[in-house]
Amino acid sequence: MSKNQGLTALPSPCISVCQLDPVSGQCLGCYRTSAEIAAWRSMSVEAQGELLESLRQRHDEATGVTRRPRSRRRA
Repeated sequence: MSKNQGLTALPSPCISVCQLDPVSGQCLGCYRTSAEIAAWRSMSVEAQGELLESLRQRHDEATGVTRRPRSRRRA
């Protein structure tokens, strides 16, 4: 069984604004580094989820906009 263990990979956070900031090394669209972009497809679903949370934090820091905390409902 794959390392995702039957879970569907998360969609890429790419928003087709692909330009790396020369100072931070982060994409101006999705806030990933070039290494994170390259590794996305080989990451486990758990690692993708952790990176998505980091990207939300990077976005908030870069823009000064804070999002509401996400509530997770369980069935």
